[in-house]
Amino acid sequence: MEEVLIRNIELKDNASLAAIIRKSLEEFNAAKPGTVYFDTTTDHLFELFQSTPNSKYFVAELNGTVIGGAGIFPTENLPKGYCELVKMYLSKDARGSGLGRMMISKCLDTAKEMGFTNVYLESMPELSKAVKVYEKFGFSYLKGPLGNSGHCGCDIWMMKEI
Repeated sequence: MEEVLIRNIELKDNASLAAIIRKSLEEFNAAKPGTVYFDTTTDHLFELFQSTPNSKYFVAELNGTVIGGAGIFPTENLPKGYCELVKMYLSKDARGSGLGRMMISKCLDTAKEMGFTNVYLESMPELSKAVKVYEKFGFSYLKGPLGNSGHCGCDIWMMKEI
C-alpha cells in the first residue's frame, strides 16, 4: 500500500468516517440495533472527541481520501485506568493491508502515553477478522461488558493490559 497518513480527526472527516463505519457493518451483516451503526455520535465523531477529555481519534488518509479510523475513549463507568478502543473501521480497499494493525498500535501507544493501563473493546462475531487481529495483539476475552458504551448489540468483550 502507498504511504498512508495517520492524523488527528478534523471536522471535515465526519461524513467520510460515518460512511466507512456504516458501509463496513453492512458488508458484514452487522448493521443491527445496539451497535455504532445506529449511534448518533457516529455522524459527529470530531465533536465527540473534541469535547471529551482523555480521548483521541485518528484518521487514516491515502492520497487525500479518508480510508479508516480508530480511537481511544474513556467510556463511562470503565474501571480506573481503562479506556476503550472505539470506532476501529477501515474501508474495504484498505483491509488486509496492515493498516488495521498500524491503527491499533497507534491507539495502544497513545493510550499508554496518556496514562491508561488497560484497553477494553467490544466487537461481534460478524467482525471475526478484526477479532483475530485483536487476539494477535494480546487482547483476552472477558465474560461480559465493562463500562457503559451503550452498544448492547456487541457480544464479544476483550481487554489488554498496556
